[in-house]
Amino acid sequence: MDWNTLKGLAEEAEKQKTSLGNLVYRGETEDYDGPELDIYERMKQNWLVMKEAVHTGLNKPQKSRGGMIGGDGAKLHIYANSQKTLSGLIIEGVSRSLAVAELNAAMGKIVAAPTAGSSGILPGVLTMLEEKLQPEEKKIIMSLFTAAGVGSIIAQKASLSGAEGGCQAECGSAAAMAAAAAVELSGGSPTQAINAVALSLKNNLGLVCDPVAGLVEVPCAKRNALGAANALVAADMALAGIVSVIPADEVILAMGNIGRIMPETLRETAKGGLAQTPTGIKWQEHFSKL
Repeated sequence: MDWNTLKGLAEEAEKQKTSLGNLVYRGETEDYDGPELDIYERMKQNWLVMKEAVHTGLNKPQKSRGGMIGGDGAKLHIYANSQKTLSGLIIEGVSRSLAVAELNAAMGKIVAAPTAGSSGILPGVLTMLEEKLQPEEKKIIMSLFTAAGVGSIIAQKASLSGAEGGCQAECGSAAAMAAAAAVELSGGSPTQAINAVALSLKNNLGLVCDPVAGLVEVPCAKRNALGAANALVAADMALAGIVSVIPADEVILAMGNIGRIMPETLRETAKGGLAQTPTGIKWQEHFSKL
């Protein structure tokens, strides 16, 4: 079996009539020198931390360490429940993703999924779907293995680092991971899941990493929010039967190539993009005086 491509994983999962998550889980247990249950319990613990991060972020919002953000996730959550939203349930996933990203910026407990700077996307999407779909917990845990499998291949073929590949490598990868998990949780096929990866990731290609004052606050938290929306829309497109013309594995390679030619000023250095706007520079000067 080809463990190095999403196409190979999807084909093997289809052949075995199982999910991507189950396939990745079995692969992890084969490589682990210990009880099989340990692998599952460790992923379950990640899920519990994600859920707690959502709850804390929404119900006990805090200002970030830099003071630039805080409380917007809770504000959006209230709005999401007002029945006035333009984007329906998507905005609920968005509010949760934003709340977790704000919690991270306030030094709260999160799961790096795949990085701390992109930690809000998976929990925001999956906790919203947990309430909407009410699946058994095991299905959610398995969907996290799906996300992990996608993230592992992105890490091998491109990058998960903003310093190496821009925010496409962080929030872009997290959105792709969440899109695949959402498809699986919704009963989609492995092939649909990897199409969701392609549809999600290719719409984040070129996304720069330009943290204001070098802090993981602005625009990072809002990019988590929009990353959740991206993941959910990509998942719906894949579930509707839409197929990406460019296969997921090729999208990943393209992302890696884009990251390598992206200017250093746009790769987490705070030397370009939003970090060098007049307001961004004012924040930088503010922190330099502290």
